Amino acid sequence: MATKIYRQTVIGLNQPWTLLASEHGISQLIYPPHLASVAGLDQAITDNEHMIEDRSLFVEFGIIDLLEQYFAGLPVSFDKVPLDLKGTPFQQSVWMALSQIPHGETWTYKQLANTIGKPSAIRAVGTAIGHNPVPIVLPCHRVVGSNGTLTGFRGGLQMKKDILALEGVTHMEAIGHERFQF
Repeated sequence: MATKIYRQTVIGLNQPWTLLASEHGISQLIYPPHLASVAGLDQAITDNEHMIEDRSLFVEFGIIDLLEQYFAGLPVSFDKVPLDLKGTPFQQSVWMALSQIPHGETWTYKQLANTIGKPSAIRAVGTAIGHNPVPIVLPCHRVVGSNGTLTGFRGGLQMKKDILALEGVTHMEAIGHERFQF
């Protein structure tokens, strides 16, 4: 029997963010909707007929209130939100390390590589961050280049700048590598 996939949409930064989950936890946070294929989702998963709209599951996980508070500019912790993420052990270690970056702060890719005990894996850390299935929840937007510039972000550098501004980080310029919008 196939795993049931649940979907719910919340509005943040004046656009829809689509949450996907299993009964075990949140598995994806997709923005904007046309990036579903870029986020690595199989088309069969994103088709409406294969999804279950069930707000109550997301309320139970606590994610809707937290995202609404976050998009209102309030600092929140997603630590208690159950996650059901698929990825390699290395990716999982990078994704979990993202949750250690405090609200309103930024770390470099090098700092994150050091945090997971892989100081020479800076590029691999960047690649793993690019596959983060739950941005905001695991705050990949808080990772910047070692020269202090914004670098690749799935929604583009302006979105990364806007998300950081919600956290009070307003000194960052979107002058990094726009070509790494994935």
